[in-house]
Amino acid sequence: MAVMAVHQFAQCITCHVWSPDQSMVALCPNNNEVHIYRLVEDKWEKVYVLQKHDQVVSGIDWSARSNKIVTASHDRNSYVWNLERSEWVPTLVILRLNRAALCVQWSPKENKFAVGSGAKTVCICYYEQENNWWVSKLIRKRHDSSVTSVSWHPENILLATTSTDGKCRVFSTFIKGVDAKDSKKGTSADSKFGELIVQLDLSSSWTFGVKWSPSGNTLAYVGHNSMIYFVDDVGPSPLAQNVVFRDLPLRDVLFVSEKKVIGVGFDCNPMVFAADERGIWSFVRYLGERKAVSSGSRYGSQFSEAFGKFYGQSKHGVNNDAVETSRTRGTVHENCINGIMPLRDHGTIIRRFSTSGLDGRIVVWDLENEQDLLE
Repeated sequence: MAVMAVHQFAQCITCHVWSPDQSMVALCPNNNEVHIYRLVEDKWEKVYVLQKHDQVVSGIDWSARSNKIVTASHDRNSYVWNLERSEWVPTLVILRLNRAALCVQWSPKENKFAVGSGAKTVCICYYEQENNWWVSKLIRKRHDSSVTSVSWHPENILLATTSTDGKCRVFSTFIKGVDAKDSKKGTSADSKFGELIVQLDLSSSWTFGVKWSPSGNTLAYVGHNSMIYFVDDVGPSPLAQNVVFRDLPLRDVLFVSEKKVIGVGFDCNPMVFAADERGIWSFVRYLGERKAVSSGSRYGSQFSEAFGKFYGQSKHGVNNDAVETSRTRGTVHENCINGIMPLRDHGTIIRRFSTSGLDGRIVVWDLENEQDLLE
């Protein structure tokens, strides 16, 4: 099993993020506060409590180079926190939202961050030196429902979003005076701020957890219909494929390499997906189990397998062990996993990551000894 450590921080965790040196972790215990813990002599001690929001904090991100924390909340506000003399000082961000802020992420160059909201808009925020505050430009009238997740392309210009309208979209976020002209290339060339690069209408249900691969060539996101979608050549003519699985839906994903993805969600057990030499993606196995699920789990027919479950037997050669729920597989999470964050990376390969869930646990996973996943 790839579990390295299990930490019980609260009764429930809505989101979490690690400090740049990974010595501290910031989390929201399902309220309006952000708690920061530091590992001291093998014990996690609460060292800071960030109190400024009025409602549940729905998103946290910690910049790797500038050491700034950005938070977003259901109170429609966002704050950028700076560490000054051992104290975190908040700066209000002008979002101009009339609905809850749902997610937030720093751009790779950390000169911008994106906030998704329930107001069907995405706020692209940047620092205005003259006025000494953070302002935002809004991408409006593009989404038909709440924006559930955002993800920056490695080039710092393109932004992918998912929404409860069932679509995944990619926008240009080029801001004159903030982004360098030489960074405006590829599919984002000659694109104005807020221009829709591509709209992916692959899911018939809510969509979540969009992520780019390390190279930025592949996009992955999940649907509430127990499907995960992979898109190559993002642009006017994208190449898309989906993988159907029989268990509960996912909420978030993470590329651990260019050809491997970890998905987490309502099944309480991380799922591994991989692409073969032809670029065809498929489900490999659960991370909480050693034995790979048999070939029948490629899910040629969901109905026949569900029918087999009902009668205690499985068609397509899946035995009773393989069709048991994740709770019987010895997983460490006892409730929905709502977030996955990278810990240490070796170039474009991530060997360690953490997951947090509604059970109040943060679990650290190590792929070092999972040889089949490192090949």
